[in-house]
Amino acid sequence: MHNIEIINGEASMFYCGEKPWHGLGTELEKPATSKEAIESAKLNWTVEKQQLYLPNQEPAHNTFATVRTDQANKILGIVGSSYTPLQNIEAFEFFDSIVGKNNAIYHTAGCLLEGKVVWILAKLLGEIRVTNDDITEKYLLLSNSHDGASAVQIKFTPVRVVCNNTLTIAFADQQYLSVYHQKDIKARLNDVPKILNIVNKRYSEIEESFKELLRIQMTDITLKKYLEDIFPDPKNKKDEKQFSYDLSRAKSNREWAKYLFENGEGNKMTGVSGSLWAAYNGVTELIDHKVNRQSNDRKLNSVWFGDGAVVKGKAYKSAVEMVN
Repeated sequence: MHNIEIINGEASMFYCGEKPWHGLGTELEKPATSKEAIESAKLNWTVEKQQLYLPNQEPAHNTFATVRTDQANKILGIVGSSYTPLQNIEAFEFFDSIVGKNNAIYHTAGCLLEGKVVWILAKLLGEIRVTNDDITEKYLLLSNSHDGASAVQIKFTPVRVVCNNTLTIAFADQQYLSVYHQKDIKARLNDVPKILNIVNKRYSEIEESFKELLRIQMTDITLKKYLEDIFPDPKNKKDEKQFSYDLSRAKSNREWAKYLFENGEGNKMTGVSGSLWAAYNGVTELIDHKVNRQSNDRKLNSVWFGDGAVVKGKAYKSAVEMVN
């Protein structure tokens, strides 16, 4: 079952270019503006914060519901008085100012979990060329939650073309750039030049770091240490059955990552084989294409926002630390 919302038989999302994982959504022949993205992805609804009441009709202290205006009885989340909704159109217009008009292609957008999470993915101009034939395309992902569970987030999600690995790269010391749903959210989102400078500077750093990973050749010892750092054995032995399962899973993940380091899509390319770059991509290929057996939309949620993203972020951080 898809977590992507279906309204009157149509998915609440659009795509431009290659058909996405699940084959759902409205196809656009040309890059979308933020307004076109909102309309085509059927995200042209708003969210209200409504006071909740006790059974005696007294207002519940500091307790509100976020509710979709097109579905009056659809509660998305429970929030406090300081929570300030950011409407879909406001989030997408903000993204316009970050990626720049005519400087990006809005590749896909949609919502998950009945509108609790709304996202848009933009492909930026230019590319990262690790070798002549090994190209990584530059993407930014913006997500906005309406249930109070997370902030507005912007993530680097470069995609390695040869193997379609979605790489997870942190904003400096944090996994993503975030703006919380507080009363000053719009003012904070207006600091566009600062964010744009961060994006441009960070992508330059990312390109250089990928090339540095390529220069490092792995040995059996360094590969073992790298994979043990990402998939460590569990330390808690209180529940022997659970410990045995987690131990087996960690070992299996390391074995699969080693196999993909040697045999993964793109990792046998001339100049790539045996490198730290290949080891890192062995982990990302494992997470994106091997480990996750959930439905495609749940898989997407994990790869972009959940456990999969955390593991891939750790894999990149550990690889960079091996260079320094």
